[in-house]
Amino acid sequence: MQSLLLELQSIVGISHVLTDRDLTAWEQDWRKRAHGKALAVVRPGNTTEVADVVKACARHRAEHPDHPVSIVPQGGNTSLVVGSTPDDSGQQIVLSLQRMNAVRAVDAANLTITLEAGCILQTAQEAARAAGFLFPLSLAAEGSCTLGGNLGSNAGGTQVLRFGNARELCLGLEVVTAQGEVWQGLSGLRKDNTGYDLRDLFIGSEGTLGIITAATMKLYPLPAAQLTAWAAVPSMQAAVTLLGLAHRHLGAGLTGFEVMGQFALSLVDKHFKQLRVPLFADWPFCVLLEISDHESELHARTQFEGLLEAAMIDGCVGDAVIAENLTRAEMLWHIRESISLAQSEEGLNIKHDISVPVSGIPAFVQATDALLEKAIPGVRLVNFGHLGDGNLHYNVQAPIGMDPAAFLRDFEPAVNRLVFDSVMAHGGSISAEHGVGSLKVDHLVHYKSPVALNLMRAVKRALDPQNLMNPGRVIEV
Repeated sequence: MQSLLLELQSIVGISHVLTDRDLTAWEQDWRKRAHGKALAVVRPGNTTEVADVVKACARHRAEHPDHPVSIVPQGGNTSLVVGSTPDDSGQQIVLSLQRMNAVRAVDAANLTITLEAGCILQTAQEAARAAGFLFPLSLAAEGSCTLGGNLGSNAGGTQVLRFGNARELCLGLEVVTAQGEVWQGLSGLRKDNTGYDLRDLFIGSEGTLGIITAATMKLYPLPAAQLTAWAAVPSMQAAVTLLGLAHRHLGAGLTGFEVMGQFALSLVDKHFKQLRVPLFADWPFCVLLEISDHESELHARTQFEGLLEAAMIDGCVGDAVIAENLTRAEMLWHIRESISLAQSEEGLNIKHDISVPVSGIPAFVQATDALLEKAIPGVRLVNFGHLGDGNLHYNVQAPIGMDPAAFLRDFEPAVNRLVFDSVMAHGGSISAEHGVGSLKVDHLVHYKSPVALNLMRAVKRALDPQNLMNPGRVIEV
C-alpha cells in the first residue's frame, strides 16, 4: 500500500493525501450511523488528477488481488444512507472532490451553468442569481452538500414539483470512468438523439459506475415575485385535496408543496422555540405552499388568496397565513427544514425516504400508522415531506421513556420491513431521493424486480469489471 500512497502523492501533492490525522470528517457519515477506516483521503484539484488517481488504484487492484484497494467518491458527505463513507477495511481511498468547486461558465443565451462536482449547492444557487437566473435545486443540506453528490444520488428537494429532480436539471456531464478515462459529455444541448443516454446512467449511480467531475445544469428566469403560505389541514386526504386545488388555481406557478405532521412540528417547537411554529397545535397536518409568479407580487397574492378562499369553502383548509414579507417566508421554510435537526435533538430514529403515488398517500399513512402503533404501542411518527411529488420522510421515533439506541437495536429491522412492505402494497418505492447507499442495499433484493436487478448488475459489471468504484453500494455483484 505504501507504493500506492507514494504514487498518489506524486499525482495530487503530499498535502492532499491525508493519512496521519483525524479523518472523522471524511470517515463518519452525517447521521453518525457508521465510522469507517480509510487507507487515505485523496483530494485532487482537477479532472486530470482524478483520472490519474483512478488509473493508479485500478492498476494496484489488479496487481494486488489479495489486498484490493477501492475508491469511495465523496462530495459534502451529507449522504443519509451511508453511501459516501469508507468501510472499516482500511483499504478504501476516499476521493474527496471538495477542491474541485469552480463555476466554469454561465451561458445566458442557452440558460445553462457549468459547475465542477465539488461546488456547494448554495454556491451554485448564488452564482446563478448573480447572473440574473434561478438554479432551482434546493434542499436542507444546500449549505454543505455538493453538486456531484446531488447528481450521484439524483437529489430531489423542495421544488421537484415544478422543476424535477437533479436528473431533470442536468444537460451534460464530465465523468472519469472506472478505467480512468474521461468522458467529455458537458453538452448544453436539450436535444441529442445519438444513442444511449450515458448521462442518465451516471446520475443516481452513487459513484458506483464512475466519478462525476463536472456538470452542465439548466437555469431559469428569476420570478418577479415569490410568496409563501402556511395552511392548517384536518387530514392527509385534505392535504391531497388542497394540492389538487393548488394545481388548478396556480398552474405552473406552484413551485413548492410540503406537508408536515403535528408531531414533527411539535419537535421543532420544542427544540427551536425561537422559530414560532404557527397553527400546528390544533391541527394534525400543516402544508407549506410556494408560488413563483412572473407578473407581479400583486398577481401572486391575488392567486394565493383565491386558492385559500376556495380551499376554506371546500373544507380542506381550516386556517392559513400568507407570509407578509421575505423574512417571514424564509422563517416558514426554516421551520420545515429544521424538522430533521429537531428529530436528531430528540434522539436516534429510524428514517424512511419513501414515495407513493399522491393519490395513495392518505391510505398508506392511515394503514402504516395503525400497523406501527399495534406493533410498538406509543411509537411516535415524524411524518413530513414533499407531498407535491409523492415523497414522504416517514420517520419512526421511539416511545417516550424508551432508550433510543435500544429502540434502533431491537426494532429497526422489523420497522423497516413493515414500512417497506406497506410502501410496496401501495405501489411505491423504498427510496425516493436519498438513494440506496449501504443502508438499503440488502433491502433492494426484496423490493426490486429480479429483471431490474440483473440489468443493474450487468451495467455495473460492464462499466466497472474490477468492482473498484464504491463497492457494496446500490447493487451487490
